[in-house]
Amino acid sequence: MTSRPDPAAEPADHPAVGHAVSGSGSGPSRTGRNYRLLTGAAVVTALGANGSFIAAAFAVLDAGGDSSDVGLVAASRTLPLVVFLLVGGAVADRMPRHRVMVAANALNFLSQGAFALLVLTGEARLWQMMLLTALGGTGQAFFSPAAEGMLMSSVESEHAGRAFALFRMATQGAALGGAALGGALVAAVGPGWVLALDAAAFAVAGSLRAFLDVRHVPARDEGGGLLSDLREGWREFIGRPWLWGVVAQFSLANAVVGAADAVYGPLVARDSLGGAAPWGLALGAFGAGTVVGALLMTRWKPRRLLFTGTLCVFPLALPSAALAVPVPVEVLYAVMFFAGATVEVFGVSWMTALHQEIPEDKLSRVSAYDWFGSVALMPLATALAGPAESAVGLTTALWGSSALVVLVTALVLLIPDVRTLTRRTTPVTAVDRQAV
Repeated sequence: MTSRPDPAAEPADHPAVGHAVSGSGSGPSRTGRNYRLLTGAAVVTALGANGSFIAAAFAVLDAGGDSSDVGLVAASRTLPLVVFLLVGGAVADRMPRHRVMVAANALNFLSQGAFALLVLTGEARLWQMMLLTALGGTGQAFFSPAAEGMLMSSVESEHAGRAFALFRMATQGAALGGAALGGALVAAVGPGWVLALDAAAFAVAGSLRAFLDVRHVPARDEGGGLLSDLREGWREFIGRPWLWGVVAQFSLANAVVGAADAVYGPLVARDSLGGAAPWGLALGAFGAGTVVGALLMTRWKPRRLLFTGTLCVFPLALPSAALAVPVPVEVLYAVMFFAGATVEVFGVSWMTALHQEIPEDKLSRVSAYDWFGSVALMPLATALAGPAESAVGLTTALWGSSALVVLVTALVLLIPDVRTLTRRTTPVTAVDRQAV
């Protein structure tokens, strides 16, 4: 979604998606076309994937499984995602990123199509569902770093913030709509058909990504092999305190917030809010907030990117606190909406900082370390959420989750670069990067 009425038009107020990253100015450039293809493909996959998460859970239950089996299938996707993310980042910086993306989409198409076929024929077994879901997670591990690197190489510095905001607004809106549509379709036609639609979405998205033009991307240095690439990416990552500091912050914040959403929220909803429907609406309010936050960032360009973004992470502690009280459901909706909007301010600011500060040839490797840090602790936190609630009680566990988000967010503000890194309107030179 590039806010243009005509896909062929190049509006004067949005050159971010109409000129080369280098600023060489070659007329309506290939990067503008890439941005549109990337955004369209991401919307298609977001619509399908968010419905498929619901469908997979109901497919397990319809096959006679219980809540533990649902958890096993979900974990089967997360484990290979964590294991292969760093390798995926190194591969994406070594090979043409669009080929990595298309290959990953092909794997997702085949695995999800096989999953759908088993469900539709009534032959699905737990081990089969776990295996196919694991293949999907493997594809995601290779896809995500390549996709982020490709997106960042498709916009120019001056308008990167607005371009990323538009991209996130489109994908967040698609995710919200996909979850709602997926739930309705599971009830109407069954989980197998929803899984089949997700497989088709991967096929469509992969076809769009096959048309990406990478001639503007500088040729890759062959380097010294995969391990050498991983070490180089690690040096790039660990050498920037603002980078590893924020990733460490979100490693913990994502873990406790994810556990609260997956485990504690449904418990509070069952006991105090009226059941699953209000909790579903609360999660929908958070998603709607992210769309509004992205819309705000299409116009707002905070000068101190990470300082502003990090301040906007503090409200992420509010949903757990609201559940701990617990507040009336209408207040919970407002809290979730506000938290979604503010955390999206961080999301756009973070993408803009990465685009501005990280060399193009290392974007995917750095993105892989970012993704790895963001998801690595989530399975552990979710597994420990139940024992923690049994040990200290639900209310104390929720207050603890809220306090931890506040603590790690306050700590990351102690890093000087987080407070001082400023937005630039010109491409970063090699000298600039060495000075960081």
